[in-house]
Amino acid sequence: MCLQFELEHTDGAARAATLTLTHGVVKTPVFMPVGTCATVKTMSPDELKEVGAQIILSNTYHLYLRPGHDLVAEAGGLHSFMNWDRPILTDSGGFQIFSLAELRKLTEEGAQFASHIDGSRHLFTPEKVMEIEQALGADIAMCFDECSPYPAEFARVQQADAHTLHWAARCQAVHQRRDQALFGIVQGGLFRELREKSARDLVKMDFPGYGIGGLSVGEPKEMMYEALDYTTPLMPVDKPRYLMGVGSPDCLVEGVARGVDMFDCVLPTRIARNGTVMTPDGKLVLRNAEYAHDFRPIQEDCGCYACRNFSRAYIRHLLKADEILGIRLTTIHNLYYLCHLMAEIRAAIFADCFQDFRRQFWDRYKM
Repeated sequence: MCLQFELEHTDGAARAATLTLTHGVVKTPVFMPVGTCATVKTMSPDELKEVGAQIILSNTYHLYLRPGHDLVAEAGGLHSFMNWDRPILTDSGGFQIFSLAELRKLTEEGAQFASHIDGSRHLFTPEKVMEIEQALGADIAMCFDECSPYPAEFARVQQADAHTLHWAARCQAVHQRRDQALFGIVQGGLFRELREKSARDLVKMDFPGYGIGGLSVGEPKEMMYEALDYTTPLMPVDKPRYLMGVGSPDCLVEGVARGVDMFDCVLPTRIARNGTVMTPDGKLVLRNAEYAHDFRPIQEDCGCYACRNFSRAYIRHLLKADEILGIRLTTIHNLYYLCHLMAEIRAAIFADCFQDFRRQFWDRYKM
């Protein structure tokens, strides 16, 4: 089997599990760094392993446009192409097409869109997306879906859900790689009736795992948490649950509290390039003048390469001087922090003290 999921321990709704995939074992709950174009920005594969990355995500839309899925297949697949021997998940490109609101047209057949690179016209159908994802060869592929915006009217979300369900069936019909697991994606926006219907319909299709899409698209976090409260109980206990596009420390803790196993987001690498770092006390913007003479590490008790070797003052200097090492160090720290936060959460679940961990997190963390 290309996917085995062993639920090892629970503490309330929080879950700790082992996910075995073609290219390795993933201990959940887990945060997946995003390598959009077959690279996590500024990071080498060895550095990703050092920060604790177990599985990374790459993007179907971007790799289709450049360098092309045929070239990646010619190189032996995504793992060989980027020299990463641990698991990879590829998204379907649905969210990227959703974000191209002015450049795309949706029909029952699929999504027509203009490339953000050169304006060329393309058509993504479920069958085309499966062709691309199977050529890329990730351990987990996501079904092609339609992500509705926030806010959106009921009828708009209902139509998107109909596309998502129909496209999921078409993806399932043509997906053939036995070494790749195909996940369905629950949509429904913030309408409980629609999200519950989407979950029930997809569960009947018996995918090996499920994404939770259409959240973290601009809605208040409390609304996302409410949607998770009634969505995750409808998802199979014995299969992984993946909350798509979520990666702030507070949302990771609250997502786990509601039964989520997997997360991904560009947030930690994106804000790192702006000089912002994550800590247990909240964010620090190292470009700020207050850190010019601060010779402490980013985080006193952090074991990452940046914190072991350099001060806030030095990293600020690098950032202000536009030296590449500066954003490499902030990226290393942010990914290390999130990967180790998830490891701490996992340990707390096994110790039956996750709620204590959650309270202590909020006692210290400042938004």
